[in-house]
Amino acid sequence: MKVRNSLKALIKRHRANKVIRRKGRVYIINKTNPRYKARQG
Repeated sequence: MKVRNSLKALIKRHRANKVIRRKGRVYIINKTNPRYKARQG
């Protein structure tokens, strides 16, 4: 899982990326290719 200040560029890298907010944090999850997982902040 990458930790980044901004997730905007990472969202566009794969069409299956989804933005999810959990417990005040913003995550990108990708079920088809989990290497794109990322967290903001």
